[in-house]
Amino acid sequence: MRFLPRRPLWRAVLGLAVVVLGVVVAGAVIVLSRPKNISHPNVQFTAPQTTTTSTTTKHRARKPPAFSWPWYGYSAARTRDFAAPADLHPPLHTGWAYHSGALLEFPPSIHGDQMFFLDDSGVAREINTQTGKVGWTRQVGRLAAATPAIDAKAGTVLMPVLSDHTSTPGNGRFVALSMATGRVKWSRPLRAGSESSAIVHGRTVYFGDGGGTLYALNVANGHVRWTYKASGAIKGGPALWHGDLFFGDYSGRAYAIRASDGHQVWAVSTEGAHFGFGSGQFYTTPAVAYGRVYMGNTDGRMYSFGARTGALAWATTTGGYVYSSAAVADPKRLGPTVYAGSYDGYFYAFNARSGHVRWRHWAGGKISGSATVIGNDVYYSDLATHTSTGLNATTGSRVFTFNDGAFTPVVADEQAIYLIGHGSIYQLLPTHRKHHKASAKSKHRTGHHKARHTSRRTTHHHAAHHRKKHS
Repeated sequence: MRFLPRRPLWRAVLGLAVVVLGVVVAGAVIVLSRPKNISHPNVQFTAPQTTTTSTTTKHRARKPPAFSWPWYGYSAARTRDFAAPADLHPPLHTGWAYHSGALLEFPPSIHGDQMFFLDDSGVAREINTQTGKVGWTRQVGRLAAATPAIDAKAGTVLMPVLSDHTSTPGNGRFVALSMATGRVKWSRPLRAGSESSAIVHGRTVYFGDGGGTLYALNVANGHVRWTYKASGAIKGGPALWHGDLFFGDYSGRAYAIRASDGHQVWAVSTEGAHFGFGSGQFYTTPAVAYGRVYMGNTDGRMYSFGARTGALAWATTTGGYVYSSAAVADPKRLGPTVYAGSYDGYFYAFNARSGHVRWRHWAGGKISGSATVIGNDVYYSDLATHTSTGLNATTGSRVFTFNDGAFTPVVADEQAIYLIGHGSIYQLLPTHRKHHKASAKSKHRTGHHKARHTSRRTTHHHAAHHRKKHS
């Protein structure tokens, strides 16, 4: 009988070993079941074509229209690729700086010398791009996370609100303001709230909401033209290409919807929806180029679908969530490339046709916001270190660093790059312009400094940063 006490101990040890083995096996199954890379490069792909510009004109040139970066992603296809003037590149120095006092998760939009942005506390502002001075301020809600969309012909700036009265998403609205004064032109309640950066085409504004509804509203009065019900919450903004709207939802489905009437062209699911907790969701705003749709997913993969059919062209795995919306460009000596960051701490350049990784750059921390291509440089921000970085789009070599940043790093016009920090906006000007215009006595430049790298690390305190990671 004296050996009986050992029997339960033996069983306990054996049971523990079985549990440990089970955990190891389960972990191995999870690792082994991670979705592998997929590549179908023969899915329809339209190669970029070289364009030429005539050097002679028969008629007097017209005055060019005011520059416009009208919404999130710059173009209707949301490619985040700006063919900047040849001299708009690093080294850069700060012209003016605006400090908002609130978190800026999404970048501003620009028309002429007006810049519009919406901070996380639901305050919309207009500032002058030349001076950084505030023109008007309007409280449109209590929680917001989107870039305003501009309809310059209507003189209207449009924006979604996540919540009217609290810091919890829900009971929001969609608001149209006067570009000139910030006066509310019209407002439509949204029970689910919205953080979907809108886009305008003709007289219609398009966006999604947290309840999974895609809206088409009349810009003039907010009347509903049509709605489409998706399978999950729509966090990112829709992209527009050849008459169709493209977006993803939190059920892990990607969609193409006809912009004219809301008719579904195609809807497809991803293969990564069963991997890990909270996986298989599209937070990002898609980019459309070369007849393809590009979207990152929380299953850790960047996806490419055929824009006409929804056929899966490729899916390439990173080591973490891909909240970062893609930038797509055709850089010198490299060819069509998709740029996006990952929560694994790397910034990636993917072959736009095959999905193969051309190069990757170690950022030092998770990348949550979207990349932007300015000329032949691509910019991203690092949420962990609160820094912004510029890389040569062809080689991935670093050409620029700045000691502020969190999400989407920059927008631009033909005169300057505007860097969006954690709660500030900086006008960045080419340093060589300053040197060219400066006189011999202008060595002491008040208010200007060269953007530089810093090792200072700060902690992100925003409680909702796992919810909004940016499209």
